Amino acid sequence: MRDAGLVLAAGAGRRFGGPKAPYALSGERLVDRAVRLLREGGCAPVVVVLGAWVGEVPGASVAVNEAWDEGMGSSLRAGLDALEALPDAPDRAVLLLVDLPGMSAAAVRRVREDDAGLVQATFGGRRGHPVILGRAHWPGVRAVALGDRGARDYLAAHDVTYVEVGHLADGATDLDVRPTEQPG
Repeated sequence: MRDAGLVLAAGAGRRFGGPKAPYALSGERLVDRAVRLLREGGCAPVVVVLGAWVGEVPGASVAVNEAWDEGMGSSLRAGLDALEALPDAPDRAVLLLVDLPGMSAAAVRRVREDDAGLVQATFGGRRGHPVILGRAHWPGVRAVALGDRGARDYLAAHDVTYVEVGHLADGATDLDVRPTEQPG
């Protein structure tokens, strides 16, 4: 089974103070970190959806979402379109958000071990990323991915295999504000 990585990184990061993709945390851009985790987790190829900020991302193909300001849904649709357009389209997309500093390649690998068409990581029972979307589900996901809603509504309406990875990563922490702005 071929699993491609898909990083959603198109947003403006309004609360963050700018796009998150190029932001360097511990010397590594968030977008590069997400690509690295997916690659180390066994995903190939990796597609990154950019929009508010566009730049080169080594190790990944870039899909530019011109409608990035419509929300995450448009980025998810753009990413699935980019994966489907590949000459050898993958069987599944392993979806990761750019702003998860506590994510690990081990969590990506663990989620990928399940061969179901819809798989979602959990952290102490709380649902999060990575999420695996089997290719047969892409049309349905596209249909509900609107505004700031990605695949959440689709996942809620279908059988999903949940895989606990809380012992491998912190998926509950996302970067909504710059780390230097968080209270000490």
